This record gives sequence, structure tokens and C-alpha cells, in this order.
Amino acid sequence: MHIDIHRHSDTSLSNQIYFSIIDHIQSGLLQQGEKLPTVRDLAKQLNVSLVTAAKAYTRLKDDGYLTTVQGKGTFVDEQQEQAETPVPSSTSFDWQLSIPDYLPRSQFAQYHYVEEAINLSSSMIDPGLLPNRYLEKEMQHVLARHPQIMSKYGEIQGDLQLRQVIQSFLEKLDVPSTPENILVTSGSQQGLDLVARTFIGPDDVVVMEAPTYPGAIDVFMGRGARIITVPVDHEGMNMKQLQSICDKYKPKLIYTIPTFHSPTGASMSMKRRKQLLLLAQSIDCLIVEDDPYRELYFEKKPPAPIKSLDHDGHVIYLRGLSKTLAPGCRIGIITASGSIFNRLLAAKANNDLGSPLLTQKAILPFLTSKKMIDHTKKLRTALKVRRDLMMDVLTKHAPKDVTWQIPQGGLNLWLSFPSWVDTRALLHEARKQQITFLPGSVCYPGEPKQNYIRLSFSYVNEKALTEGVEKLCGIFQQALSTPQNQKQSLFF
Repeated sequence: MHIDIHRHSDTSLSNQIYFSIIDHIQSGLLQQGEKLPTVRDLAKQLNVSLVTAAKAYTRLKDDGYLTTVQGKGTFVDEQQEQAETPVPSSTSFDWQLSIPDYLPRSQFAQYHYVEEAINLSSSMIDPGLLPNRYLEKEMQHVLARHPQIMSKYGEIQGDLQLRQVIQSFLEKLDVPSTPENILVTSGSQQGLDLVARTFIGPDDVVVMEAPTYPGAIDVFMGRGARIITVPVDHEGMNMKQLQSICDKYKPKLIYTIPTFHSPTGASMSMKRRKQLLLLAQSIDCLIVEDDPYRELYFEKKPPAPIKSLDHDGHVIYLRGLSKTLAPGCRIGIITASGSIFNRLLAAKANNDLGSPLLTQKAILPFLTSKKMIDHTKKLRTALKVRRDLMMDVLTKHAPKDVTWQIPQGGLNLWLSFPSWVDTRALLHEARKQQITFLPGSVCYPGEPKQNYIRLSFSYVNEKALTEGVEKLCGIFQQALSTPQNQKQSLFF
């Protein structure tokens, strides 16, 4: 069990241990019934006092995450389940916890895709809105024309024709690029991983928005980064707080989703994009601009990418095709400049020797035809209808204490509850009705905020969307009508 301890953090050591173990449990890295190290062993492992380790364990037991069985040890309990007696692990696998790992958390994997009747947690597109049949036929054509394609590696950097098409696309966004400084990745998630493994090591400071994309948190925490967060409002990152953080910590990298931010849906203003770039230039800091939702706008086009303003190579620009075209193809791109790009290319070579050539070739005809333009227009229309439908249902049925901002693009709606609500308990109730959503806590590194949820309106059809949100509103009503100080509350 890997726990990162930052001794100069504003968060106490016991709280760091507390939240880290919760991350492990929620990530599935620690399973129900699994035995934990003793307080003494944990204190020795982390080089902290017995009092510090005991304080963390006591809090975890009080909050229902751990249970101690007399004479046997401390075990993971099942959160939110009110079992009378914990069932200690009877397997012979307990020894495995003595093997060190470097996974502080992997929460996103637990919520990325779950088989529920009404899936409101996955920020993916309804398969019925994607050109699956066309791509299926194109793959068959590629295999017929190039029967040897499955028996050879493609270029590590990615298919040249595809990179040329991507360059043309980026030119329309005023993003400076050439086929030589574009790298094809196995989805933008691999792009994030390549950036992290290339430039981030233990205790390097990474600044992120709060909340932010859970997959990015997992990647950077996995490198041992010290993550400092900046709150987000309707214009994006709070620049005053970012300036203060940069003055104090001199971060190595700033990660941002400036356009239709995940999970809040906010878009950074052009003024703040310029400020962010100037700030990064002043301290020689990298910016990772993650831009998966750009084409999914509902009213007007968003501001130009930060990368379009970048003339001296401070911005690494990430883009994936999963949100608009074909998640299963796992195709994304990175564009960067100078030695930064060269090092990312080397990391890609070390990682997988190149992304699958078949899928790269299969999407080319679609990307270069009018079909792509028509598809994107239809997709925007369909998603706007679903966004409006979700907001209509929430407006009619949600408790007045539940609030949200109208996203101008993207796939998600970010809901805020009173501070005393723990939305993980709401998720537990929702799953009883075969409904799922993303609890907001996974979108925060370190000390999470529990009173938010992300609802994705993109994956289920309109009928299921209406049914699911109406049922959720019933759960919300029941929870918020229960006095918060009533200890025997159904949820809390």
C-alpha cells in the first residue's frame, strides 16, 4: 500500500494518511475484508509517530471505512453498508500488502464505465450517435486492401497521413504545428501518462483545477507529484490564487481543461488564457492543455486554444477523438515544440512502440470527408437536446438546495448540494435502482469535497435520461428532507 507523505503540506500527516487510505478503498486497491498493517507497522513504514498513525485509523473506523476485530487485526469494511459483523479475509493473500507499489489511487477506473441500467457516470457518447457502421466497413476495406497491416508495427510517431490531416485541423484553430511535431497516442489518457512519466517525479509540484478530471489526478499522483489546486469559477481558473501559488511553489507543470471544463462545464475566458500563458512564461513552467470537448459547443464556438497563443513552446496540447468519433479506436494526439516534443516521442517509444495502425487508417476517410462535418453538427444538436432535457427535469423535480450552472458545451452537468451532504451515500441509494453517477469527491486530489456530483447526459437515450434523473431527484428529495443532525438518517 503506497501512501505519499508531504511533510511541508498544509494538510496534517494524519489527514494525508486518512485520505490516502480512502483513495485506496474507493479505487479498489484495497478490497472489502482486506487486512491492513498494524498501527505500529504503518507508523514505521511512513516514518511517522504512533499517535499520527493511530489518529488516522481511529478516524477511518469512526467513519465506517475500517473495522477492528479483536485478536485478528484491522480490516476494510464496506462503506455505507451497515453490516453488523465484518468478515475478515480468510484468503492467503494478506501477505501481498507487504509488497510495495506506487499507486496512490486509481479512482477513475472505478467509475469510468459501469454496467447499470441508466448510466449517468460515463462521460461517453451514446453509441447510437456515433458512426460505428461506417467505421466498421472502413476497417474491412483497410484489411482487404492491406492484409499485412495487422502483422507489422506502424510508425512510433503515428501514421504520417493521419498526422497531416490532424495538422490541417489544428491550423483551423490557429494552433502552430507540423506533421513532425504531432504525436499520435492511444487516446488522450496515454498522452497524459506520457507527459507525467516524462516530466514529473516525486515531489514535483503540479497545479490543477479543483475540481478536475479524475484520470489526470490518478496519473500525476501516480508519479508522486505534490498537487496544489486552484478553484474554478465561470471563467476558469482563479488567476489571483494561481499567481499566489506560483510565487510560493514554482510549479513544474500546470494542468488545465480550459474549454468546457470537466466536470464543471466552465470555459476559461480569453483574458485568463493569456494571463495563464504569461504566468507560465515568467516562471518557465509547462502548461498541459487538455482539449477533448472543443467541437461539442451548443451556442457559440469557444475561445481559441491556449496553444494558439504559444510561440515559445510552453504549452503541450492534448486532444482525443473519443468524445466525438470513436472511443474504441483509442486515438488521441499530442502537439508540442522543441525538445519537449522529442522527449515525449521517446517516452512513447518506451511505452508501446506505436498505436495500432488499423484504427489510424480506418478513420482517415471519415476525417477527410464532409461526413465528419455533418456528424459533428448532428452530434452537437443531439447533445444540446439531452442537456436541455436534463436541466428541465432537474428544474421541475430537484430540491431547491441543489444547484448547477448551465454548461455551454461538453457532456456533463455539475451539481452542488448543501455542504453537509455526502453524495457517496446518494450513489449507494441510486445503485439500488440501477442508476449511477460520478461522485464529486473523485474529482479532487487530497482532501475531497463530498457534496458534488457529475451527471453525464451523453450516454443514455432521452427516455432513460428522463427516467434516471427523475428517480435521482426522488433520492435527493428524501435525503435533503432528512434533518442533517438526525443520527439515524437513512443516508447520513
